Amino acid sequence: MGRDLGPDCRLCRREGEKLFLKGARCYTHRCAVSRREYAPGQHGLKKGKLSNFGVQLREKQKIKRIYGILETQFRNYFLKATATKGVTGHILLQLLERRLDSVLFNCGFAKSRTDGRQIVSHNHVSVNGRRVNIASFLVKPNDIVEIKTDDKAKASVKANAEIAKERKIPGWLEVDAANLTLKVVRMPTREDVTFTVNEQLVVELYSR
Repeated sequence: MGRDLGPDCRLCRREGEKLFLKGARCYTHRCAVSRREYAPGQHGLKKGKLSNFGVQLREKQKIKRIYGILETQFRNYFLKATATKGVTGHILLQLLERRLDSVLFNCGFAKSRTDGRQIVSHNHVSVNGRRVNIASFLVKPNDIVEIKTDDKAKASVKANAEIAKERKIPGWLEVDAANLTLKVVRMPTREDVTFTVNEQLVVELYSR
């Protein structure tokens, strides 16, 4: 599946807030949003009032960029959420949180979701003892995820986990940082989503 290969910092600036796409850099003074609090491009300083459609569109774009996916894949997640019993917006976020690259970020094994995607695509991750190299793989309760690679890569992942101690690990994941393993203890809930987002706006957008 494709992904956006453009500059990550421009995406944050376009949304007007930190999306934490660059890992540790987002927490420092080097963060582009902290230095230039306006949208990229020659018209970035011009701030116009958004219509209802514009507000809904920006919310959808923000969620897509946080999880690093493109429109077709995002729409497929939404269709799957609508076909699942429950609150559509909550199910949508649950599906996105269950992605393997997102799981590695949430448990601290990756600096960002992009980093998590790279770890998975380089065949460094196993789920229930089987190698998985698909970042969009959806974990489920009782799955055991393990980093299986050489010592150099493991050292890098452990360094990420050390840095991530400042972040709160979601309650649906049980992490053993020493052995680079984690267990999915339950499905993620809306309360487990740590960033500010209004998923109902996305539901309204696709319901037009």
